[in-house]
Amino acid sequence: MESWLKESGAVGLDELELANFQVTGRGVRSLQYYKEGERVLTIPCGILWTVEHAYADPLLGPALRSVQPPLTVEDTLATYILFVRSRKSGYNGLRSHVTALPTSYSSSIYFTENELEVCAGTSLYTITKQLKRQIEEDYASLVARIFGQYQDLFPLDKFTIEDYKWAVSTVWSRGMDFVLPDENSIRLLAPFADMLNHSSEVKQCHVYDASSGNLSVLAGKAYKAGEQVFINYSPLPNNRLLRLYGFVLLNNPNDSYDIVLSTHPTAPFWEQKQKLWISAGLDSTCTISLTLTDPLPKNVLRYLRIQRLDESDLSVMQVDATDGIINESNEVEVLQFLVDSFCGLLENFGTQLEMLEEQLAASVHPPGGNAWAAAHVSLGEQRVLRLARKRAEDLLAAAESGRGRRGDLSPLAQCANCDKVSGPFMLCGRCKAVIYCTRTCQVAHYKEHKVVCRVISTASKNGLEMK
Repeated sequence: MESWLKESGAVGLDELELANFQVTGRGVRSLQYYKEGERVLTIPCGILWTVEHAYADPLLGPALRSVQPPLTVEDTLATYILFVRSRKSGYNGLRSHVTALPTSYSSSIYFTENELEVCAGTSLYTITKQLKRQIEEDYASLVARIFGQYQDLFPLDKFTIEDYKWAVSTVWSRGMDFVLPDENSIRLLAPFADMLNHSSEVKQCHVYDASSGNLSVLAGKAYKAGEQVFINYSPLPNNRLLRLYGFVLLNNPNDSYDIVLSTHPTAPFWEQKQKLWISAGLDSTCTISLTLTDPLPKNVLRYLRIQRLDESDLSVMQVDATDGIINESNEVEVLQFLVDSFCGLLENFGTQLEMLEEQLAASVHPPGGNAWAAAHVSLGEQRVLRLARKRAEDLLAAAESGRGRRGDLSPLAQCANCDKVSGPFMLCGRCKAVIYCTRTCQVAHYKEHKVVCRVISTASKNGLEMK
């Protein structure tokens, strides 16, 4: 592959080599010193896997153009990869790249039912089940629309559902997405550059030059000769890392839980509420991420305050009024709904947080395996939801005590262990996110608090942990 890349104009390969590393497996090693920001690698436009190149191929292009409506970007690239892999001659350069690709992946769609059951209750569990069904449906559609129509190009023994699943996983795990100056987007695969592993310790450093069409990788930090070179996929939670890339980060500071808020158009006063949602930068259906650092975003409260407005509220409602409490009954209703919802979501987890921690400590799930990774996804989502529930409970207590009438959205100051509300208090010196009334309460609460404390306080220091 390297010879073909050099002949095609790739720059930087003489100073890099593919190597196996203890934690990450195969990756890219530096053979020289690089200062941060220095160009490490450039892959020219002509050898990138793109939809444009698929359509320009003299054999594949006509078949793709005959399909209306066109295939998705994902399916076009997957078909392109399988097409090249199936050719007995020609495409030598691209086939050398396909040969270098992993023969199998560890993303969640490959988990057994028992392995996936470890993260029952998580968004990953639900999405993985949906993806498995979607892959079957998409493959059947491809057979009907293109594979079956051009069997000379797509012999079905080389375009099985397992082949398609592998190709889609290749696109998920190795594709790079960029927004262009005209606000359109491009997804591409870059030979050799796709061998670079992820680390949150480096800056995002892969760039696409829209004018030349080239893909470049810069040094996301300074590297010495012999060190592994990384890129940063972006700050992603474990549920997405495992779904797309097949690994998790221990104590991932970017763990999150996405909640979907939706109101049916037949609901009372829907049109009036829709105008308010739009004015607030929302919509009648919103997906909002709860995170470790912001477990109950203001947009969740804004949405639900509007959703629960009655006729009398709407008659005097101002566009910007949902930035604060509308009235006491509305606020209590919203917050009680959130508390009940978070409790319900947490109850749906197949294995509760404390049990998962005990299982991981006892190596019930072999470290690095699929069940182990699924357990870490569940841990992260449960931590976020517990923080969100606690935040909603504190706000509800404030609203019911009458403090909410002043529009104060701050939770009651109370000890994280015994819930005492009268001071003085002491702040956790590490994460500065919780308070205690005494040192005794701080020590008693340490077992429950220590993981979240470590995640929040060391977010910027989070290292690499591959599955």
